[in-house]
Amino acid sequence: MVPMSPDAVPVEFLVITGLSGAGRRTAAHTLEDHSWYVVDNLPPELLPHLLQVVRERRFDKVAVVVDVRTGSAFERLPVVFAELERTGVVPRILFLEASDEAIVRRQESVRRPLPLQGGDRLLDGIRRERTSLAELRGLADIVIDTSDLNIRELSRRVAELLVVPTKQLQFTVMSFGFKNGVPVDADVVLDVRFLPNPFWVPELRDRTGLEPEVAEYVLSQPSLPAFLEAAERLVEAAVPGYQQEGKRHVTVGIGCTGGKHRSTAVGVELAARLRDRGLEVNVVHRDLGLE
Repeated sequence: MVPMSPDAVPVEFLVITGLSGAGRRTAAHTLEDHSWYVVDNLPPELLPHLLQVVRERRFDKVAVVVDVRTGSAFERLPVVFAELERTGVVPRILFLEASDEAIVRRQESVRRPLPLQGGDRLLDGIRRERTSLAELRGLADIVIDTSDLNIRELSRRVAELLVVPTKQLQFTVMSFGFKNGVPVDADVVLDVRFLPNPFWVPELRDRTGLEPEVAEYVLSQPSLPAFLEAAERLVEAAVPGYQQEGKRHVTVGIGCTGGKHRSTAVGVELAARLRDRGLEVNVVHRDLGLE
């Protein structure tokens, strides 16, 4: 391919991939609704040719849905990415995944076999697909676990991450409960189970870390200030590296047992401290209300 000319329109090139049933089509439709040019199920070897076309037509935001339906050509994606980088375009990867249970539930409702299922069980197809996608997931810039998201929630999440124009690195501080599993899309995971649990304080048990009484109890623990300072330094120290790697969004997971008391209070406090350091941060409480 010919290198990008100095007067060429800069192209934001996104590859949407992930597990069948995890929401690739919803993500693609969301971007389409926000004026992205979207192509579905394009063979990977045609990506460089697509780039030439979109430059000629002066499109600036292009998303391509790529998945295992393309067969053996799918394995050439890393080589194709390297070819695109030589032209001055570094594709970003949005990877969508979900739990086996969520995919089984969704596939049973549409009664459609998975691409790699063949004549075997649905779970066999899911596991083959996970294996085929493992390398690509490792390369992903953004990973979204859609297990507990409905279509509207997923659409809003994609829009938050990819539609809002910003050059600044964006952070999400996500509280969660370890009993419900570690968020698969977390880049950094911090454990606050070393703090006394308000669950064992009768007057605080039924409240959440978003309420002043619980937050005061959690944040007044003597061991917390040093932890928060270390967490701030850790996140801030990683910013230059993330920016150098072209990453635009980072998720910091804060976990306690159930995701109701300690992680929510500490998550809100850490987010406020990171904002004071000039970072762009929003807060998500993944498991609040599940207890």
